[in-house]
Amino acid sequence: MAQKNTSKGTAKTPAAAKAAARAARLKETKAGSALNGFMDFVRKQGVVGLAVGLAIGTQAGLLVKDIVSSIITPLVDLLVGPGGLKGLTWYVSVGNRSATFDFGLLIDSLIKFLAVALVIYFVVMGLRLDKLDKSKD
Repeated sequence: MAQKNTSKGTAKTPAAAKAAARAARLKETKAGSALNGFMDFVRKQGVVGLAVGLAIGTQAGLLVKDIVSSIITPLVDLLVGPGGLKGLTWYVSVGNRSATFDFGLLIDSLIKFLAVALVIYFVVMGLRLDKLDKSKD
């Protein structure tokens, strides 16, 4: 049942020949041209690599968040007491007006930020991921 294509020297089934003919007709249409342009864009711009990097980066962010919440936050709670630094507030009242400054939350966020930056630094440097990045021209 297979037919031999004399121009390329390969055997093709009738279904494969029909599919090839349809693909050739599609390339000639505007939709085919747009599809080819999109595929060229994906290949040239590295969109697939960007998507993979985004997916891995999202998961890495979740991992770092879990490391901070399971290790760093309990350490701060041990040092400062239950509730951590979130209970540190400063109340100011002037006349009949008052304000609450929650500087404990600010300090807690700063510690978590520094911990996240430290974990990311050690992961990147420890696994030598900085060497895998493209060379800087």
